[in-house]
Amino acid sequence: MPDLIEADRAPTARHRPRAGAALAALPVAAPVSEVWAALGAAGVLTDLYDHEDPGPGPGTGTAATLDPARLADLIRAVDARGDNGVTLSVLVQAASALPLLAACAPATGPVRQALQEALSGSATVALAATDSAAAGSDLAGLGTEVDIATDGLRLTGGKRWITTACAADRLLVLARHRPGRHFTSFTWVLVPATAPGVRVRPADSDLLGGSATGHVELDGVRLPPDHLVGRPGRGMALFARHMGTERLAGALWAVALTSRVLADTRERLTRRHCDGRPLWHHDAVRQRYAACLVQVRQLRALCESLAERVTRRQDLAAAALLKSAAGLVADPVLAACAQLQGADGFARDGAQTIRAEAGVLGIGGGVTEVVLAAVADHADTLLTELRS
Repeated sequence: MPDLIEADRAPTARHRPRAGAALAALPVAAPVSEVWAALGAAGVLTDLYDHEDPGPGPGTGTAATLDPARLADLIRAVDARGDNGVTLSVLVQAASALPLLAACAPATGPVRQALQEALSGSATVALAATDSAAAGSDLAGLGTEVDIATDGLRLTGGKRWITTACAADRLLVLARHRPGRHFTSFTWVLVPATAPGVRVRPADSDLLGGSATGHVELDGVRLPPDHLVGRPGRGMALFARHMGTERLAGALWAVALTSRVLADTRERLTRRHCDGRPLWHHDAVRQRYAACLVQVRQLRALCESLAERVTRRQDLAAAALLKSAAGLVADPVLAACAQLQGADGFARDGAQTIRAEAGVLGIGGGVTEVVLAAVADHADTLLTELRS
């Protein structure tokens, strides 16, 4: 956040509390707005970005570089609280909404104010890309439209399954400003959640309740011209540039979540007995558990080896590898844990529920099968790397 982080270069900025300390005093059931506020007040959100390399300046399409270690620390700390919905909301805001705002924020105006308030934790932002008029993976088919005139903007359409929508102060809306599927036909618009014509209703789901996910209707919403985020026609390009960050964050969350459930499962296996000995000492149980542990360690190693390529080089092939790996690892590992826990896995908020909620890792930000197609597109490059 180019000039915003200049003020944070003082030595004390490096000694701010890490994410876990920032959240320690919050009640377990704290909603995402309170979690976000605590992270912002402690400087954790600003500290996600490299203070030594702030980038060429606001509005140029390049934000300060994300620090993967700080992002991993943030996700681990939020995941440790056990509310997968809150974790999802924090992840999307920190890894998608903040970078997009930072890349486009001028020196003054509503976009700059939105960025400042989001970083401080005093306001939340919902990334509203998935559209009512198209499948989630078909962003080029979206039907939400923005009419751009010299005297203002007019926004009409709908967004579905938007994380944080029901708790957001602002919506970052992807809309088309001209017909067609070309990537230059789309633009981001900053929409106050209280603007006339904006209606938000909660998604009908018992899963990921803490994410405040909802559906958004935009009925002739009128806004001043300075609510455009970036230049018209740059919306899809900006999204593609920063998509990798969210995919890295999703893979880091998959590591944190599966590690947490694996630890809980092992503790349960040491307490439950069969034939007079703990389940943990049965070979079949140990082998299945160990296979899960290997998979998670492999995913973590992949995150560590590719993180810099994603954050510093915007390597979309590396991001696709991480996204597909997270989807391929999370479900089988969590399914094994749920089965190993037996009937206990069906308890409220137990392993079976966690597994269902973690399904978002294979859908949100790109369905695993679609992302695997992108991996296949880079097969020659990936094979060359493997053989070098």
